[in-house]
Amino acid sequence: MTSPQSPLLGQSAFITGGARRIGRAIALSLARAGADITLTYRTSKTEALQTKADVEALGRRAQAVCCDVRSEGSVRAAVAAHITAHNRLDILINNAAIFETAPLDTLTLAQWDAVFETNTRGPFLVAREALPHLRTARGRIVNIGSLGGIQPWAGHAHYCASKAAVHMLTQTMAKAFAPEVAVNCVAPGWIEMTENGMSQQGAAQVAAQDRAARFAAKTPMGRNGAAEDVARAVLFFAAAAEFITGQILTVDGGLGL
Repeated sequence: MTSPQSPLLGQSAFITGGARRIGRAIALSLARAGADITLTYRTSKTEALQTKADVEALGRRAQAVCCDVRSEGSVRAAVAAHITAHNRLDILINNAAIFETAPLDTLTLAQWDAVFETNTRGPFLVAREALPHLRTARGRIVNIGSLGGIQPWAGHAHYCASKAAVHMLTQTMAKAFAPEVAVNCVAPGWIEMTENGMSQQGAAQVAAQDRAARFAAKTPMGRNGAAEDVARAVLFFAAAAEFITGQILTVDGGLGL
């Protein structure tokens, strides 16, 4: 039986890009809530195995699966591995994404396609493959969007466009997959990340600190976001009433106001 402390007990979650950063925070949050976890990675095997071990230390079953969300075959194999390990799929978190800074007037076709292949094609492929299992479980999909999918960031046009597409994909999925599956989206604002190789040194570190300070000063809550802030919003949707669907929740401390 579930409890307020373990609302996901007996369920299993599939988290793309779950090895580090926001994905890792989500994996640990859902595990603390009682869910068994499959996390996918593409190049971050060391971090994935560490996150797997940390989930298991919480008393939950976990596996780390190499998956390229751009590939139908890779996605199909990863979802099959999840079902083999857990025998059910209740929660899908589409988190894997690419973030890149590039001037729009010099943006190459290769850069544009690379961002859309991961950020937009990936959630579509994974959701399509997982859908039969999610329908059986009357499950949940939580897509990770971005404040950049709502507001235009001049130096991130391809990223912003890809995340705006994720927001619309969330709402179309919510209509298409109802009534068995609820689909929602968490759209983070400026999230500070320093773990798993994200910290910088020298001039780059100073520039990053200055940029973070500027964003914090513009944020009504007086600070930048943390991965755990996003994870809490994801947990809300994962455990929420199925009548909540098609929603896009910004987690930005008021930055977008």
